[in-house]
Amino acid sequence: MITEALTSSQFGACDTEAKLKRSDGAPLEWLISDAPIPYPEALAAMKARAAAIAEGTASEAIWLLEHPPLYTAGTSAERQDLLEPERFPVYDAGRGGEYTYHGPGQRVAYVMLDLRARGRDVRCLVKGLEGWLIDTLSAFNIDGERREGRIGVWVRRPEKGFNREDKIAAIGVRVSRWVTFHGIALNVSPDLSHFGGIVPCGISDQGVTSFEDLGQLVSMPEVDSVLRAAFEHRFGPIAA
Repeated sequence: MITEALTSSQFGACDTEAKLKRSDGAPLEWLISDAPIPYPEALAAMKARAAAIAEGTASEAIWLLEHPPLYTAGTSAERQDLLEPERFPVYDAGRGGEYTYHGPGQRVAYVMLDLRARGRDVRCLVKGLEGWLIDTLSAFNIDGERREGRIGVWVRRPEKGFNREDKIAAIGVRVSRWVTFHGIALNVSPDLSHFGGIVPCGISDQGVTSFEDLGQLVSMPEVDSVLRAAFEHRFGPIAA
């Protein structure tokens, strides 16, 4: 399979998410890093693991971590959307999507899955990732929603005005040799002012939010626990 960066124009309806569970039922590895990981280090490790999965020498993995404050540029990033290029380091991510922010208080989950054993359907993968996030938010009484043509998870904010909504989670993935890498970023308690240096995901008429901004004061381990249970429900077993 040719390496492919995924953008919103490539997503359509998914008939079933059952195919996202491995056909052989093999469990994946669940990894959590406690200290912030520099982006270049994380990117190199993620690529190496994805390559090993493609070669059949490593199991699938989900890697949960935080980054120091930084911006990443996806394959669709527009230079004018980087409003403050000197504010934080900027990295080319190689994933689909546009500019996004990563930093403390944001749970990043890098998703390294072998789609050869999960139905070979990228549209179902993205729908499944959105569903994973929506299920996680629901456990904390936050109503996350999908939006046609806008990848990620959104929360309605009627108190901000008519049809206003904020993005609480971003999704950007890449697939090479049917193995995924990159993944999701869920705003738990980041400094939301840090998003001001970019036009997040190229969308200027809506905002960003977080658990904390919505009045939900939760710890990262609490979020991680729910993420794990919600992932296992949709995608199958995790190794003990």
